[in-house]
Amino acid sequence: MLAYTYIKHGEFALRDKPKPALLDPRDAIVKVTLASICTSDLHIRHGAVPRAVPGVTVGHEMVGVVEQVGSAVASVRPGDRVTVNVETFCGKCFFCQNGWVNNCTDPNGGWALGCRIDGGQAEYVRVPYADQGLNRIPGSVTDRQALLVGDVLATGFWAADISEIKPRDTVLIIGAGPTGLCTLQCVRLKNPRRIIVCDRDAGRLAFVGRHYPEVLTTGPDGLAGFVSAHSDHGGADAVLEAAGGEQTFRLAWECARPNAIVTVVALYDKAQALPLPDMYGKNLIFKTGGVDGCNCGEILALIAAGKLDTTPLITHTFPLKDIKAAYELFESRRDGVIKIAVEC
Repeated sequence: MLAYTYIKHGEFALRDKPKPALLDPRDAIVKVTLASICTSDLHIRHGAVPRAVPGVTVGHEMVGVVEQVGSAVASVRPGDRVTVNVETFCGKCFFCQNGWVNNCTDPNGGWALGCRIDGGQAEYVRVPYADQGLNRIPGSVTDRQALLVGDVLATGFWAADISEIKPRDTVLIIGAGPTGLCTLQCVRLKNPRRIIVCDRDAGRLAFVGRHYPEVLTTGPDGLAGFVSAHSDHGGADAVLEAAGGEQTFRLAWECARPNAIVTVVALYDKAQALPLPDMYGKNLIFKTGGVDGCNCGEILALIAAGKLDTTPLITHTFPLKDIKAAYELFESRRDGVIKIAVEC
């Protein structure tokens, strides 16, 4: 089968690999129909994910059809259309029992697919712990509607949830890329009084304006003043940092009011400074880390109910044989690209 493969630092290539086989009774084999390209894939290629294993098939956001299941799998069967979770989790350890599935104690727990074990930018993928890692797609939901559920939409849902957003709040989202836009959709479900989206890309801000006209948009220059002018207590009640730029962490805490929650969902290329003397007295609460993506069933139900729709974010589609060109376009951010689907 064709599989897009991490060769070495700086190099991916489309390779012919053996079709995966069941290795454990809890595994499933999924025939991938659609996969997507994620910024985290670029981080692997650029060496920002040291745990990524050379030779691994990349890709951790995909949908497909179950082809084969192990004898211990109970929740799905061959022929089911499914989303694939970005995280591998056993469902039984201390962390999983508390909903902290990103820190599952299994040796392949957390982000494994497309990083430490073969992922889904390929014709087939093996999914460990299939009862946890797969969710059946409702009949009314298309593969395209479900494509972002297992990773970037789950991330936005988790970020909005842990930010403890209240109806009277002003919420600032930094970054209008795929993660920021999915976060925006999920923040809107919380019905805060105001939402502000910041991005340096005018095209992405225009996208927000077209699709969510009630949302305030602005660039990073003068952001703290803009947020203060559009909030009730000198800053945002909740800040969700989804950009991961050189200055965006500092922007996040500077724009927060005292005692606010700052949620960091971005994956940074470089270490970030925590200037405690500068922020002393603001009494901020920081929440950060990898998504606990265990709410995919709830997210699919919201899509089926018409409350979430991320299909406008999928701006380009490529066949698997042209995935190198898809990556080049995604990294260049030309032609209004937000998210790219790959037909496998």
